[in-house]
Amino acid sequence: MAVARHSPPTERVIAVLDHFVAARGRRIGLSALARELGISKPTCLGIVTGLTAAGYLVRDPRTLTYGLGPALVAAGRVAQQSFVAGDVARRHLAPLAERYGSTCVASGVVGEEIMLLDAVGPSGATPVRVGERYPFAPPSGLMYVLWGPDEAFDRWLAKEPMLPVRMDREHLRAVVEQCRASGYLVESLTPAGMRLHTLMAGVATYELPPEVRALVGEMVSSLGERVYLGAELNPRKKHPVNLIAAPAYDADGRQELVLTLYVGGSVTGAEIARRGTALVAAADAVTAELGGAAPVRARRASPSGSR
Repeated sequence: MAVARHSPPTERVIAVLDHFVAARGRRIGLSALARELGISKPTCLGIVTGLTAAGYLVRDPRTLTYGLGPALVAAGRVAQQSFVAGDVARRHLAPLAERYGSTCVASGVVGEEIMLLDAVGPSGATPVRVGERYPFAPPSGLMYVLWGPDEAFDRWLAKEPMLPVRMDREHLRAVVEQCRASGYLVESLTPAGMRLHTLMAGVATYELPPEVRALVGEMVSSLGERVYLGAELNPRKKHPVNLIAAPAYDADGRQELVLTLYVGGSVTGAEIARRGTALVAAADAVTAELGGAAPVRARRASPSGSR
């Protein structure tokens, strides 16, 4: 059984912020804060100084007291927008989940992580947990940049991979063009790949020893290799499909969410197209309700990044 890891310094920072939230606007001096939290005054000073420099707290130079800062307002707005978007997506995904007897998920990028914001599906059959997080770096996160601005795609591609990966630029370019043309992505995962994806939830792979990362990396396909291209999907032939995904956009044409319909079995190419079209319709409805708009592209993304 995995043992939870704790970071006392981090827990103290969280305790300071929680204390100010609970104070509901009350300004607190350094001595009082240290006393109320039961931590030393030097430790408390280091925490509030760092939080003030980052804008999470503000210091009144006249009374020498502290209060919540503007950085938390911005963070709160982003968090609120993400959860509101998840609620909107749930309403449009529920009919799909019922129609196909499958799990549908809304997820998005929050900071530097991918977060599962909401899920709907048959009771006891949901393969994911709301709140799960994954690092937003290759090989994880391709579907979160496929339909957005080209610059976002390039930034993701240039990130340090969390696991060693291979990149076939020609194939990845074909994946981008295919997904942008159809409006959805069709992905097939091997059983080993599904297990790896589950195990990676919440794991900081950057902290793994290099030799372990290399071994795990051998289990990961090259970027885009698991995505079906249109020509590979014969309408009459069955294909093993893990999931189908489509984007919802914000007002600036950026990907706000990715909506995912899990398949978890073999279906015909014709059935894949039907489900993909239905998922895109749901994503378009979410985009409209959120006041978003699909991006207008001057060019297609070209996976020419350094990694």
